[in-house]
Amino acid sequence: MLSIHRTVGGRMTGLEDIEEGCWVNLTHPTEAELDRVSSALDIDQTFLRAALDEEETSRVDTDEGQTLIIIDLPSAEETEPVLYSTFPLGIIVTEKCIVTVCTRETSIIRSFQEGTIRQAQTQKKTSFIFYILLQVAKRYLFYLRQIDKIYNQMEKKLYKSQRNKELMQLLDVEKSLVYFNTSLKANEVTLEKLLRGRIVTLYDEDQDLLEDVLIEVRQAIETTNIYSSIVSSMMETFASVISNNLNVIMKVLTSITILLTIPNIVYGFYGMNVRGLPLDQFWWFPLVLSVVIVVIVGIILKIKDLF
Repeated sequence: MLSIHRTVGGRMTGLEDIEEGCWVNLTHPTEAELDRVSSALDIDQTFLRAALDEEETSRVDTDEGQTLIIIDLPSAEETEPVLYSTFPLGIIVTEKCIVTVCTRETSIIRSFQEGTIRQAQTQKKTSFIFYILLQVAKRYLFYLRQIDKIYNQMEKKLYKSQRNKELMQLLDVEKSLVYFNTSLKANEVTLEKLLRGRIVTLYDEDQDLLEDVLIEVRQAIETTNIYSSIVSSMMETFASVISNNLNVIMKVLTSITILLTIPNIVYGFYGMNVRGLPLDQFWWFPLVLSVVIVVIVGIILKIKDLF
């Protein structure tokens, strides 16, 4: 899908044709849309297609007055529990306008299209890019807060139900944090390259804005590392608890087996017509003897904490 916007009178306005100072957004574009933008702005097709690769990592590239910035965006999958992943967003800066390319619709781009971010103006290309990057960093922090709530809920469930299902869900949360950590570190490297001022021209307000973005990204990295450590420790702890509970159950079952074996041994001796057994003329004596031995052995097992 191709959409064209331009800031007019402080408001984001949709356009039909590409013009100077506009913002061109491509979401899961068709070949015809790629060709139209490429020919209208004389953009290399490799720049336009770079962000369409889901495995593309965050980076910066320049070629003949055009700059390509690829940044990783966070994404929430519609699953239960919610899984999080990342995908690339390509930002191409040309002499005339800005082009963004993405494989999926995202609320970050939608907020700019709807004019929610009023400070962002398409004519100020550098600051417009940094406002996008700032919203990306804030989105990471928002999803991290959601992850915090998810694993807190899982922790409560694990206290009540120690099944493999909860541990597998916790593993999915840990996987999401790994995706976030990898993408955030790559984004940090890209932002540091931009901060040097060699890729795009930085004005004073732009540099302050970019520094704010870096602070948000580093905070997200630190938060991700903390949450990842907590989740890993939680998984190890509950795996140990489940293993320990299994050992306790096996110990109890073994003790019960021992106690149930005693009457069989006693009745086995008295049922084989063995001569010289004490009080073999009384039918109730094997029963009393079995009960006495079971009680004695049970007390011994209890003292030894084996039952």
